[in-house]
Amino acid sequence: KMAEVSEVMTKADIKPKSMHRAKIWSDDVENLYRFQQAGYRDEVEYKQVKQVDEVECWPETGYVKKLQRRDNTFYYYNRQRECEDKDVRKVKVYVY
Repeated sequence: KMAEVSEVMTKADIKPKSMHRAKIWSDDVENLYRFQQAGYRDEVEYKQVKQVDEVECWPETGYVKKLQRRDNTFYYYNRQRECEDKDVRKVKVYVY
């Protein structure tokens, strides 16, 4: 679902309409967790800030593989789930 962010959204400076916390773990929550660890709201903001078209993902799982932080250091993520159950409620889900 995250990958379906349209080209139009990444070019303009899009702000989310609302935000809620994740209640249960899912693939989308996993990827949001990874973006938020690296200091971004989500894939939309990452693409705006870093001016990239694609985010590197694991082919097996579709999870984000690596992200560049705002200070240009890189975060590398495992193929497997990293967002533990205790962390799920910390993940912010933004609605556009």
